[in-house]
Amino acid sequence: MQRLPVITAFGGFNPAGRSSFHRGYRRLVLDRLGAAERTDTLSDLAALMGLRTGADAGGPLDAALEQQVLNGTLVRELEQRFYDYRKCHFHQPAELSSPEGFTFEMSARQLPQPLPADWQVESLGDGRVRVRTGGLSVMLDSYREISVASAGQLPTGFEPGEQYNSRFHPRGLQLAILGASDAVQSLGIDWDTVAAAAGPDKISVYASSAMSQLDPYGNGGLLQSRLRGNRVSSKQLALGLTSMPADFVNAYVLGSVGTTGAVAGACATYLYNLRAAVEDIRSGRARVAVVGAAEAPLVPEVVDGYSTMGALANIDGLRKIFPGEVDYRRASRPFGENCGFTLGEGTQWVILMDDALALELGANIHGAVANVFVNADGTKKSISAPGPGNYLTVARAMAEARAIVGEESLRRRSFVQAHGSSTPQNRVTESAIFDRLAGAFGIENWPLCAVKAYVGHTVAAASGDQLITSLGIFDRGILPGITTIEKVADDVHHSHLDIALQHTERDPESLDVAFLNSKGFGGNNATASVLAPHLVRRMLAKRHGERALTAHRKGNETVSEKSQAYDARASRGDLNAIYRFGEGLVDENQIQMSTGQVTLPGIPSVDLPDANPFDDMV
Repeated sequence: MQRLPVITAFGGFNPAGRSSFHRGYRRLVLDRLGAAERTDTLSDLAALMGLRTGADAGGPLDAALEQQVLNGTLVRELEQRFYDYRKCHFHQPAELSSPEGFTFEMSARQLPQPLPADWQVESLGDGRVRVRTGGLSVMLDSYREISVASAGQLPTGFEPGEQYNSRFHPRGLQLAILGASDAVQSLGIDWDTVAAAAGPDKISVYASSAMSQLDPYGNGGLLQSRLRGNRVSSKQLALGLTSMPADFVNAYVLGSVGTTGAVAGACATYLYNLRAAVEDIRSGRARVAVVGAAEAPLVPEVVDGYSTMGALANIDGLRKIFPGEVDYRRASRPFGENCGFTLGEGTQWVILMDDALALELGANIHGAVANVFVNADGTKKSISAPGPGNYLTVARAMAEARAIVGEESLRRRSFVQAHGSSTPQNRVTESAIFDRLAGAFGIENWPLCAVKAYVGHTVAAASGDQLITSLGIFDRGILPGITTIEKVADDVHHSHLDIALQHTERDPESLDVAFLNSKGFGGNNATASVLAPHLVRRMLAKRHGERALTAHRKGNETVSEKSQAYDARASRGDLNAIYRFGEGLVDENQIQMSTGQVTLPGIPSVDLPDANPFDDMV
């Protein structure tokens, strides 16, 4: 009997806003919400963006402020807080020469080492020198346009580094701290209580970035420092590692001494980390698993890289789609006429518990992750091209889900969250996979969603966006349509698919399972199956009995009240991010050890293994 990985909390931030309590999801389906819910969603965003604070944070927005909130969220034209894409700085190499040569003065401290062979240097005193030379190799400050003008950006005015003491932290790690903090506080249970119930060695944290931290405070600054005439800092290399989101959360949010890991799989990174967590829970290696990813790729070098590959929607490509004025808000166009994907920034986190612990603690139940399947593509002609491995991941996920939920649920009560990158190649290859497998499994009109239409491609966090959106669908029943396209492209396979261009409303309890699909460069394919909360409750009742469910409901009253109190506070702009720098340090001299246990001060003892796992072989 395997344990069920129950989703007990979730949180994060992306271009739609805060993820906990389905806040970001509601921004996606805003035009289908009732007046009160719509006002609440916009008010929450206004507070996050710093447009309303304190006692003024709640209530309806006037028309101008509402428009400001709408304009400052989701995919849109790149804001200059990142860089000016019309005038982006670079160095132009040049060789200067003159028949008379060059004479100039400079500080002696700025002389290059070694001196060029043709330089004649004369001291002027006071640390100054005069240089005579026949020619010069120089790098001239220059500016040119980057032809990519759209991006999925955090809401305008929301700066993650302003929410805690983030000095010298790369933006991706700022996001990780805030996203994990949002998830932990939405849990509604003190983390110390969770750790004590699970045991310190039964907690796992799996999180990473795919691109590493590439801004000036991470690997970007590390690699640029010599060419810019600067020194490498003591932090850039360490903070640039792809494992840092997990490391930061262990050290500064949770204080965890449990299992940790950082799995990278290009665009499938989130699902790779989720797979490790699900395996830990199902096998009993962990009772709690925290899963996340954080990516902040909106730097010129990353945009240059993807743009040179021809992967991004650039201005020229969008002008062909929009003959008049380019609509940057509709630049990300999954399964429609498109010309490349749109980069986005974001972070997403979930907290999984095994089913018994979730009931014991009265935890909120938002669903469960049944499994995550991963397959490579085999022999490839191009490392960036799609391949056959995704047929295997989707088919395996569908087959196991059918075994869990039954034929009828798979055929009529499931939906798929497509990778939907918005490239011409993806729209053909991924739709073919879904369409052919839907036909093989007897599915007609399989609902297909593509959240990248709203938030762009957040790389490592992309499938986290899919997961958080799916939890919102399970809660509210509104399947987001692909509203950025006018029609499905002619080369898209959809005989068995329902690719809606407008939001579709369903009874939440008519949806049992969501499939999250991801296709990453290098042949990194992953598909997850996620079970709806009403189905999870039925499964828990069958395994643990109605008496256990009744006790859980009673215990959940306090948990729900505490989590809702956090949501109310956060909706006023008070995120109160958890950042425990230097708190609760363990005095290693106080660690107690025996052959059976290790006890760290202030932490429950950890029992050491004493059974031979290979007893049948010895």
